[in-house]
Amino acid sequence: MTLPDGRVLAAPHGTTLHTLFQAAVTNNWLPAQPPIAAAVVDGRLRELSYVPTRDISASPITVVDPDGARIYRRSLVLLLVVAVYELYPDLIVDVSYAIPNGGYFCKFLGCPPPDEAMLARIEQHMRMIVTADSPITRRVVPLQEALQIFEQRGDHDKLRLLESRNRDTLALYELRGYQDYYYGYMLPSTGHLQHFRLLPTGGGFILQYPQQDTSDTLTPLTGQSKMDVVFKEANEALDRLGVMDVGRLNQITRTHGIQEVILIAEALQEQHIGNIAQDIAQRIHHGVKLITIAGPSSSGKTTFSKRLAIQLMALGIQPLTIELDNFFVDREHTPRDANGDYDFEALEAINLPLLNDVMHRLMAGEEVQLPKFNFFTGKGEAGAAVRLLPNQIIVTEGIHGLNPRLFAALPHSNIHHLYVSMLTQLNLDRHNRVSTSDVRLLRRIVRDARTRGYSASDTISRWQSVRRGETRNIFPHQENADALFDSGLTYELAALRPFAEPLLQQVTFGTPQHVEANRLLSFLSWVEPLNSEQLAMIPDTSLLREFIGGSVLERYHPGTLGTNQSQTN
Repeated sequence: MTLPDGRVLAAPHGTTLHTLFQAAVTNNWLPAQPPIAAAVVDGRLRELSYVPTRDISASPITVVDPDGARIYRRSLVLLLVVAVYELYPDLIVDVSYAIPNGGYFCKFLGCPPPDEAMLARIEQHMRMIVTADSPITRRVVPLQEALQIFEQRGDHDKLRLLESRNRDTLALYELRGYQDYYYGYMLPSTGHLQHFRLLPTGGGFILQYPQQDTSDTLTPLTGQSKMDVVFKEANEALDRLGVMDVGRLNQITRTHGIQEVILIAEALQEQHIGNIAQDIAQRIHHGVKLITIAGPSSSGKTTFSKRLAIQLMALGIQPLTIELDNFFVDREHTPRDANGDYDFEALEAINLPLLNDVMHRLMAGEEVQLPKFNFFTGKGEAGAAVRLLPNQIIVTEGIHGLNPRLFAALPHSNIHHLYVSMLTQLNLDRHNRVSTSDVRLLRRIVRDARTRGYSASDTISRWQSVRRGETRNIFPHQENADALFDSGLTYELAALRPFAEPLLQQVTFGTPQHVEANRLLSFLSWVEPLNSEQLAMIPDTSLLREFIGGSVLERYHPGTLGTNQSQTN
């Protein structure tokens, strides 16, 4: 095995990657921390139980790398499921969604939430299995055998999912005699799962794990009351639609019942936007004059902002849209990142004193000349002169919209903060969660190819940098929002697959981007794609149209300065 630095380890045939990397760590050729979770072997992601059959080149993947973190969490879910099965064989574990600070919200279907004593017993049993360092083994079985296993156990979610299986075999993972399907790799044994805990919470419990940038630290959980409401509403909506997982969505797609799901999902989103607009209309009477909209990449902020503006205008409120990019400091004053490049995402890239002064004077009823940033010269110039009319409200959108430092000089009571993000997404089944960040990446791949001519490889290569910016600038402030909007749509994986799949299949083998593309293709393969007739059922005002195309809102600019009646020059 040739390591990235050129050093070579030799071992007999039959040696696993795990043993090879253990030898490398023992020889101090690789650091012991953070722990290794997998490896890229000759361009392919491999788990540590993989046995090479010839000479290889391998790069270790640790638990703080994205793939390694996913493997750790996936293995931890299997550990939880097995521990519950051994203690309470009649209970059904449902892994619903991820929470901030590192954890999964879980529940027992059809049962009251567990108390602290019950969770303590389950956690103790999990730690016993970890101490035993029980092996997690993978075996490929005939599909019919897998179906019999799940049918005997009453795993109807797995049976629904396997209706779309187009191969006659399935890879199962086994721990202490319990067999389950997971669409990604696992750790070789439970001894690697040292850091976790179970915490009670409303309606269920939290399986906490280390955040991606740490391997041995569990961050104290903070209150997420606003998020909890969103998740509760999302679960109620899925119950209303009768779509509990991807397997059920596939059934509906195949039987041509998808139109109703699309219409109801879109109606629920429009209803939510309307409720937010109604709330803003009420708050205007109490002094709110500025709306800030923030959210991570590919959340649909642009379409949300336009649909919100339409709802506001229907209530007699005219939005005055002001772009924060026009308040950039001159290029020579832009902060730089660790690599010495301009950091346009840093809060200090915005001229905060000028921004706060302009907003303060607008709110006071004064006529103000807005700045306009010239991206070619890197300098600020004079823009349009505007005055805020009685029926108007200022709307801004940007990654720092929830950061209290952005408008620190303005009274908090004058500002209404909105957070837009994909907060929920349909899971494959009860144990295979679909990450909302993965679906946002699919959205971005499709939109970048359509609007910018980027390849999927281009978008994937930028994604981790985008994610780091979100972690730094957006996620820490999401609880500052006065209202949250979940931009996820129940049916969207089925709509995205026909667009994303051919783009992902073009990523060059052997590149780091191919490993990621292959992973995305793996879970997309479980989703029944919408055909052209079904895609045509998606409304042209849908938030999803921002990514797949065909949006009637794409060239619509409500309340922009060129047409706004408050413009005086």
